[in-house]
Amino acid sequence: MGSCVSKCKEDDDSIHNVDFSGGNVHLITTKESWDEKLAEAGRDGKIVIANFSATWCGPCKVVAPFYIELSEKHPSIMFLVVDVDELSDFSSSWDIKATPTFFFLKNGQQIGKLVGANKPELQKKVTSILDSVPENPQPP
Repeated sequence: MGSCVSKCKEDDDSIHNVDFSGGNVHLITTKESWDEKLAEAGRDGKIVIANFSATWCGPCKVVAPFYIELSEKHPSIMFLVVDVDELSDFSSSWDIKATPTFFFLKNGQQIGKLVGANKPELQKKVTSILDSVPENPQPP
């Protein structure tokens, strides 16, 4: 997952100047809020993109505004962000080896994964997911 040494604590003020949530991005701070959002996405037939990120992670800070922008362009997708340090046990259960790691979920099941702050690849995955989902999913 990556570790944070004492340097992170010293830089606390500047670190928190980057918004990881905004637009239509929901910040997940508890396992319960994760479960609620996944249940909501399931009810609404939405794909979920979960960004496992860290406040000390340079690439995470770089991709955060783009992720927020994507969330505003694609309201049919639920965008989540999980701080791997705040929810370390939960993040470990997803086997996060690097940040950022993006998981693409449908009905709570992983349908894709992207490791790294690769904006073109993230855009490509979002586009391919949108292309694979019918406009108005019909309930079974």
